[in-house]
Amino acid sequence: MAVETAELELDTLAPSEPPVVEERNLETVEMTINMGPQHPSTHGVFRMVLTLEGERVKAAEPYIGYLHRGAEKLGESGDVEGYRKAIIPLDRTDYLSAMLNEHAYVMAVEKLANIQVPERAEYLRVILGELTRIVSHCMFYGAFGADTGATTPFMYAFALREEIQQLFEAVGGARMFPNYYRPGGLREDVPVDFVDRVRRIRETALRAFGDFDRLLTQNEVFLARTRGIAVIDAERAIDLGVSGPVLRATGVPYDVRRLEPYSIYDRFDFEIPIGTRGDCYERYLIRLEEMYQSLYIAEQALKELPGGPVMGNAPKALRPAKGDVYQRIENSRGEFGVYLVSDGRSPAPYRVKYRSPCFVNLQALNEMVVGAYVADAVLALGSIDIVLGEVDR
Repeated sequence: MAVETAELELDTLAPSEPPVVEERNLETVEMTINMGPQHPSTHGVFRMVLTLEGERVKAAEPYIGYLHRGAEKLGESGDVEGYRKAIIPLDRTDYLSAMLNEHAYVMAVEKLANIQVPERAEYLRVILGELTRIVSHCMFYGAFGADTGATTPFMYAFALREEIQQLFEAVGGARMFPNYYRPGGLREDVPVDFVDRVRRIRETALRAFGDFDRLLTQNEVFLARTRGIAVIDAERAIDLGVSGPVLRATGVPYDVRRLEPYSIYDRFDFEIPIGTRGDCYERYLIRLEEMYQSLYIAEQALKELPGGPVMGNAPKALRPAKGDVYQRIENSRGEFGVYLVSDGRSPAPYRVKYRSPCFVNLQALNEMVVGAYVADAVLALGSIDIVLGEVDR
């Protein structure tokens, strides 16, 4: 009875209508803050000037050039080895995709000078290029995981990355700046245990990709931080010239390897992963699936790897006839292009120009972060996956 009485009294005293709460608008002041250039979340010496209203981003202005070293101008200078020496500064632009970018450059020289490449060199270029794509995406996986607050992905990603880097060191003598491709083929043949080492890497990689997937893909915190964040649609991405995983996450199946096959990519079976929403989460998923596809391409090339020389009959002193050429490839971040001009006399290119996917994709940053929170600006930049050495060149 006591309980019933208490309930009755509470019901009797309960107001018939909820109290009116006066709404008040919070006064906020626009604030301009610097993020970078010395900031771990900018993935290099990159500076964003963010205009904020509260914690919302109203505008983002990127500042680049802190890492400019004149890679293109250095490619125009040199002695009798001028066309080959341009590879040295090129390696130091996108140092995570060095062999892929070397591939674009040497193909441009070969097209300009009409040089034929041996079959063995073509297959080795594809194998090493696709392993480079995996190495690059491993770095993205670890860094993007850290951007969302997880440190464990770096440990797993670098275990696989290290094994592949050791192979690169055995092949070219350097871990990050191989300087291994040459107009006409490769600098030298691969070590005798190359095939066995690539097969071992395949087994390690398949286990690692499964771990990558289990660590992040369905992680509740990761999903909350990435789904629906930094969205860009296909039409706007195309207008900005975006390419690579950032474009494919919007649903556009644009991949130079498939749409304009170069080297021997038309001989291999592989899929082009695409998304639908164009957010941070799908850009992550695209790169995860691309690692599987790269491994599949490398596996096919390894099975068909022929014997023979790895260097064609390219002359030591390259002096192509007067003319110009543009060669593009699909590197880890999108369409990388090399434009070369020969004056017909000099042993070095008259003009060198690189089409950097990092630089072009960075144009989408403002589109992605306006209206988002400050913390989401970090994820937007990380999902673009820039390398400042290639942005600044």
